[in-house]
Order: sequence, then structure tokens, then C-alpha cells
Amino acid sequence: MHMIWKSDETPFTYEQSIEKGPEGWGKINPHWRICNTGKFQSPIDLTNERVSLIHDGAWRRQYKPALASVINRGHDVMVSWKGDAGKITVRRTDFKLVQCHWHSPSEHTINGTRYDVELHMVHQSASGRLAVIGVLYKLGKPDEFLKKLLNGIKAVGKKEINLGTVNPQDIKFQTRKFYRYIGSLTVPPCTEGVIWTVVKRVNTISAEQIAALRDAVQD
Repeated sequence: MHMIWKSDETPFTYEQSIEKGPEGWGKINPHWRICNTGKFQSPIDLTNERVSLIHDGAWRRQYKPALASVINRGHDVMVSWKGDAGKITVRRTDFKLVQCHWHSPSEHTINGTRYDVELHMVHQSASGRLAVIGVLYKLGKPDEFLKKLLNGIKAVGKKEINLGTVNPQDIKFQTRKFYRYIGSLTVPPCTEGVIWTVVKRVNTISAEQIAALRDAVQD
């Protein structure tokens, strides 16, 4: 199975107006041209005019605990499940949960508002298609899922660290309403055709947790 979101190990950055920033991703690697030429690129500003609002009954989530590890990929911190962590079902297609990672600040915005953190839960179908769930966070009470992983995230350097069993059911959505649209990966190679489901309700995260995510990447 192709390693999703690997980015071919080619260096890139999120800094605007420099050669390897988002405006130049399509020129860094010939396989990344769609980053500049694509018609359905993510992230976007989520507004009622641009995306569909769906309810929980439009898809199914069936997660379960599985062994996982954490690794610093340079541009984010990723938790990767080694066993069967369950799946989601969208339009009668099953998508297996593969990994989750965080971005700070958020990549998507809602009606122009950018939030402190965004979690992406990445799923892949048997045919290789991707479905990603996005969860936005604002400063407030600690996130319970991240609280259980914080020691591992703080300790992660350049090497992968085993976390033991991690239960994706600990990621709480606290709503039955979601934004849905077809977009792309938000990092190179910017592959399009990704089914995006972004949780409408914004969760909370503590200042310590935000700092841990940012410090891990800066290191």
C-alpha cells in the first residue's frame, strides 16, 4: 500500500513567499504540479455556499483500539496505527483508519475564522482513495485524546516511538453535524479526489498541548 502523505521526503515549507513555500510547491517536484494547477485543492474556507452540511446518519464510524506509534515528520507530528484501528464507511465504501496528525494553526477556516489546531484522521480504501476527517480546536480545556499521548509527543525526536494501544474512539466529535466536500491532500503531492469531512463543532485544547505540538515540530 502506498504510504500516504509521505511527500517523497522532498523538503518543503509552509512559509509564504519563499521558494519552497505553498506558492512554489508545484515547482519543487514534477510529481507535485497539481499543487499549483489543481482545481479542487484543500484547505478551504468552510462556508455554507461552498460545502455541504451533512448529518451523522450520512456515514458510519467503527473504530477500535490498536497498537500505534508516533513520529515527527518535520512538518507535523503523526500517530500511525500498526494494527486494525477500524474504519469509516462513506457512500458504501469502507476506508481504513491509517493515521492521524495535527496542524497548528488550523488549515481549514470556518467563515473566515482560523483556529489554534486542526487534527486530521486519514483513512484509505482498498482501491487507494483517501477520506480525511478534520477536527478543529480552540484554546480552552485540555483535549482528552491528546492528554493520553502528550508524553510520547514531548519525547519524540527523529525516531519513531511506540505508544502501545491507542483508541481512536477517544477522539470526540461532540456533534452530529459535519461539513463535506471533495478536495485534496493539504501537503505535497496535493493529490485530489480526497473526501473531506470536517466536524462543525470546534473542540477545545489547552495551551500546554498546543505548545507540545508546536515544539515537537520546531525541534
